[in-house]
Amino acid sequence: MKIENTKAQMRKGVLEYCILSILKDDDAYVAEILSTLKDAKMLVVEGTIYPLLTRLKNAGLLNYRWEESTSGPPRKYYGLTETGKLFLNELNTTWSELQNAVNLVTSTKTKKK
Repeated sequence: MKIENTKAQMRKGVLEYCILSILKDDDAYVAEILSTLKDAKMLVVEGTIYPLLTRLKNAGLLNYRWEESTSGPPRKYYGLTETGKLFLNELNTTWSELQNAVNLVTSTKTKKK
């Protein structure tokens, strides 16, 4: 089993949560989202993010608006809807619970038999 495959699956599992978290305070366009993910060592390509953003939009969690750019074509800015904000709050709770559970399991020194 290759460790890179497992690491990629772990990243994919939290990518939706990370994108929603990036958009919690301000709208952003794809290049900004990708840059934030890259800075956090979450390497994601555009071919992965566009279908995910579309799925989140179709689920009613995101909306978007077009804005003119001074350095090229108009940009599509994504932002959280009210439903998206509520969903993110639920994910924050779930992430905290999952983090605690994983920490508990992985830090246990002796296993029960």
